[in-house]
Amino acid sequence: METADFMPGEADIAAIKSNLDAYEAERASAYRQVRWRVPLFVGLVLVFVALVAWLFNKIADPNEQWFSTPHVFLYVAGFIAAIVLYFQAIKPASRLQQSFRDRLLPIIFGFIAEMRYQHGVTPNSFDRLPRGVVGSFNRQAFDDIVSGRYEEFPFELYEAELREGTGKGSSTAFKGVIVAFETIAPFPGILVATRRADVVVGFFRGMFASKMEELSSGVPELDAAYEFRTDNAQAAQPLVSGRLAQALKWLGETWPDEPARVALNGSDGFLLLPQPKNFFELPDISVPLDYQTHVAPMISDIGAMLATAALVRKIGARDEAG
Repeated sequence: METADFMPGEADIAAIKSNLDAYEAERASAYRQVRWRVPLFVGLVLVFVALVAWLFNKIADPNEQWFSTPHVFLYVAGFIAAIVLYFQAIKPASRLQQSFRDRLLPIIFGFIAEMRYQHGVTPNSFDRLPRGVVGSFNRQAFDDIVSGRYEEFPFELYEAELREGTGKGSSTAFKGVIVAFETIAPFPGILVATRRADVVVGFFRGMFASKMEELSSGVPELDAAYEFRTDNAQAAQPLVSGRLAQALKWLGETWPDEPARVALNGSDGFLLLPQPKNFFELPDISVPLDYQTHVAPMISDIGAMLATAALVRKIGARDEAG
């Protein structure tokens, strides 16, 4: 399987570029407005404060020129007014930025059928994610959520940050992208492949130790990087030694950062890709949007995710020859 199989064709790319050009014209217009509005709005406040402060000097004690009590109150009021007017000045940009992802992501991923974009809500599939693949957490936050269908392949892809604890003592159980999908063949139970780390290991040895059995893939490099655990060892072992191992090896070459995690829960499959930065991050409104620099890498990464998810979907399926 190649990532290119999941990339948009030339016609789709041309349509994406056309839409981005239209947005770029609006972005440039908004940015031009901000460039003159900010110095004008804030400058008027500074001139007003300077003029009133000069007038205060006429009645202030000679030893308190520019620093009398009225002066201090004036400076504080002027500072607050400058902040308020600054945000008023950048409204053309802030309004555009507020809809930045709402508008651009459907354009960028226009090649995805039934494309739907949401932000900051709990994804539909999250409640079905086996907790063993992320460890213990008591706080969850979601950013961008993209769902749709690509060549009859339905999926839900979202950014998630799961944390355990509160304040400075909290720890990250998972931060990155989760791809949820329906498997071709349901797995009779739960099967997770997760990185070997203190948080996850401690979690398994505690709550899940009595329920989940550890398996070996027989591939030394995979067994060194992953823990494979399941509540149905008989059904899981052929998968762990076969297609799941192949999928993880392929993923290690395609997505070579921190090891990905995989979970099967009945007919639900999950691919978890640790990612420290905002995956859907786009440049500031002051930066011209460039397809090759800002968009193509994002589409390439989406292609890699979908290609891997499609491979994981086949883990429990019968061979075509069968």
